Amino acid sequence: MSTHRVFVARLNGLSVFDPLGDEVGRVRDVVVTLTARSAAHGPRVIGLVVEVPGRRRVFVPITRVTSVDAGQVITTGLLNMRRFEQRAGETLVVGELFDRQVTVTEGSERRPAVVEDMAMDQQRSGDWRITKVFVRKGRDEAPRRGLLRRRRGETLLVDIEAVEGLQEQGPPQAATALLEAYEDLKPQDLAEAIHDLSTKRRAEVADALDDETLADVLEELPDDDRLEILTHLPTDRAADILEVMQPDDATDLLSDLPEAVQEELLALMQPDEAADLRRLLTYDENTAGGLMTTDPVILGPEASIAEALALVRREEMHPATASLVYVTRPPHETPTGRLLGSIHIQRLLREAPHQPVGSILDTDIDPVSPGASLGVVTRALATYNLVALPVADPEGRLLGAVTVDDVLDHILPDDWRETDLTEADDV
Repeated sequence: MSTHRVFVARLNGLSVFDPLGDEVGRVRDVVVTLTARSAAHGPRVIGLVVEVPGRRRVFVPITRVTSVDAGQVITTGLLNMRRFEQRAGETLVVGELFDRQVTVTEGSERRPAVVEDMAMDQQRSGDWRITKVFVRKGRDEAPRRGLLRRRRGETLLVDIEAVEGLQEQGPPQAATALLEAYEDLKPQDLAEAIHDLSTKRRAEVADALDDETLADVLEELPDDDRLEILTHLPTDRAADILEVMQPDDATDLLSDLPEAVQEELLALMQPDEAADLRRLLTYDENTAGGLMTTDPVILGPEASIAEALALVRREEMHPATASLVYVTRPPHETPTGRLLGSIHIQRLLREAPHQPVGSILDTDIDPVSPGASLGVVTRALATYNLVALPVADPEGRLLGAVTVDDVLDHILPDDWRETDLTEADDV
């Protein structure tokens, strides 16, 4: 007998509160045990995956959930803050079962269908089980890229007993329902969700993402994950993704590939984009040249402050990159003409929009050479209290800029994205 029903798609994203009313995180998935017996009688819910501050995902046993009501989840006050790691026998409903192709029995007929949602019911014993499956009839089409693709076909809510194939890792799944559940996530959070998936499911999600979103996600993933995803992609699409990525991140990824594969990908890219990456590949990764982006904000001295502000306010502009505008002689594509100086965004905001940027240059920030060590770059950023720093050749031509986030990526341990922020087990 059921006392309470919740659909997983609606549960996903709900705020999680402790008994005092303080928000501790948001629900990101439901963990079930999926065996042959449980698939027929309702997979047992064993817990929730909750995203807590710091973009970390932790496991909350369902026994610590005291209420799921009115758009919120209430738990006991004690949460284990260790990063969630999926164990053998555990299945993620959103991550793995959404979009799965199954067979549904209706009377004497058996029809193909695709899972779009599941309902979990609380039993009188207090346990939660998956009892209903919301499906769309018909086989899913080949996965298409994009977050909001809508499907066609009749939908149906059926008992779990009428569904076959939940346990089977069959043909490639689409990722439409999964991505709709995660459409509110920023690239950093989507990367965290993708990291928790199986290798097969990560590849399927990557296939469904558009190029810009996948590029943003790859920039946030651990090295092993993004290398795995890139090598799974068709070569021409992998080259497209590298073109969209920030040059320094794309170079880091390329440097982990065999030289023959690097050359194949570079040959498929636009010549200008490939030239930037080839140049960056010549530098040691722990030097300013290896750390820098070749795409900072560059203007000539006659450009107006209004033009500079229009460039730095672009949505796709990274905050650290947008913090400094570099003023050079022509050409204004790296490697540029001679670097004349730079301007911090705060100075731009204090001056009249019609003024030329050449009239407010800061010439006290000395550029570093491309061969400058990581230590030299770090000290320069600290000395000038900057989040970005110009890199120039011996002739004074701007080659790129190093940002503080790239420095931190190299200072922190290789596995910092997978390491807990605190060693404390409970809070």
